[in-house]
Amino acid sequence: MRVPDLWNPQLTKMLGDLNRQFGSDVFIAVNADRMHMDIVMNPGSYGFVTSKIACCGQGPYNGIGLCTIFSNVCSNRDAYVFWDAYHPTERANRIIVSHFMTGSSEYMYPMNLSTILKLDAQNQY
Repeated sequence: MRVPDLWNPQLTKMLGDLNRQFGSDVFIAVNADRMHMDIVMNPGSYGFVTSKIACCGQGPYNGIGLCTIFSNVCSNRDAYVFWDAYHPTERANRIIVSHFMTGSSEYMYPMNLSTILKLDAQNQY
């Protein structure tokens, strides 16, 4: 079992307890790991060609080291989930951020940022 699989449910429970204690949804849990893994495991459903090869790097799958002047560089970074061995591409990061804004409770609990902003706007004087 992966650490986030143990950590995230406990974090969500703790934040729910804190929100009940304060009587308001002050704390929000973000499951960025799940967002990221959904893209990695199903790249085609997000419009990517692959999540197994980085756009820029060295060695097998461009998975060794960071992007340098000695790296192999892909021709279309929007087709790749990973920029280098460690970092998502800009397009993958934009998808993750869109989940922060409008994602379901499987990614954001108890609500996403759009809901928070809407509630905050309603409470303005």
